[in-house]
Amino acid sequence: MVALTETDRSMGASRAEIPDRRRQARKLSLVLVCLLALAIVINLALGASGTSLWGALAKLASGTPLDMMERVVLWDIRLPRVVLCTLVGAALAVSGAVMQGLFRNPLADPGLVGVGAGAGLGAILSIVLGGFLPVALQEFFGAYVTPAAAFLGGWGSTLILYRVSTRGGRTSVATMLLAGIALGALAGAVSGVLIYMADDQQLRDLTFWQMGSLAGATWEKSLIAGPVIVLSIAGATWLAHGLNCLALGEAAAAHMGIPVQRMKNAAIFSVAAATGVAVAATGGIGFVGIVVPHVLRLATGPDHGTLLPNAALLGATLLLGADLISRTLIAPAELPIGIVTAVLGAPVFLWILLKRRGLVDQ
Repeated sequence: MVALTETDRSMGASRAEIPDRRRQARKLSLVLVCLLALAIVINLALGASGTSLWGALAKLASGTPLDMMERVVLWDIRLPRVVLCTLVGAALAVSGAVMQGLFRNPLADPGLVGVGAGAGLGAILSIVLGGFLPVALQEFFGAYVTPAAAFLGGWGSTLILYRVSTRGGRTSVATMLLAGIALGALAGAVSGVLIYMADDQQLRDLTFWQMGSLAGATWEKSLIAGPVIVLSIAGATWLAHGLNCLALGEAAAAHMGIPVQRMKNAAIFSVAAATGVAVAATGGIGFVGIVVPHVLRLATGPDHGTLLPNAALLGATLLLGADLISRTLIAPAELPIGIVTAVLGAPVFLWILLKRRGLVDQ
């Protein structure tokens, strides 16, 4: 009887923690919304140009038209960059949270499904061998040959992995993980051959693209990437309950009424779409998809119902902060944003690993 009473008390305590964590998550959401709004304003206000956001707003409030420089800097350069940065940061963070939930592994990353490797290979192919494309095709894509090739490469690698790891209508997550590692190694080898063939200008383009950059952000890119990323994030949020159940194992999730195979398919393709578009638009940007979900789990727990929306907010805020550093640290020159996210993310990731090891050792 005593043992039963102690069990009941522990179950009651665990149930009491759930609404408490939900309240913490809601409070954190409000804080993240405020931080994201602040990051957007700061990114619009600061830059290599001396154009003032506040001066432009004062002119608009008084009915005075903006001059050409103010319109170009604020409307055509800074604002589309902020929009694209927000979308990409949210896409990478949510994709990382979904992959970690799907693999039930806190070290999982969107690169595990082969999106990063395939997208990188597609981009390298377009940069090194793009001159051999038909003239009509080059004119049709224009400056978007590399983003289009990266997107197609990411989707192609995802489809290959899906076919390899699916048998009898069921997808093996373990097989997908191993196949993703193999495909990444193969894509890296082919990329190495192409890099060896590249000339000096192509090597500069490859290096800048591989490290990630938002320098080429335009309204057109934002309008192309925006709907895909928003729909992918919405689809991932719809999977939150299934990912929570999947934490107990596939068999337990199936007994709870979750269509496990359909959920895995939806998760894989939502991650492929969001990450493929993000990589196509900005190049390779690391650590956002790993660090952001980790930090949020430490703060509010593993419930995907709150984890995924908060990941979108924190991922966008983190990437906006990294972009601000990349634009202003050595202005008027610009650091690739992938370098900044690596410098910021690697120590945090190492701290998380040490903290987890300390908890285990205790």
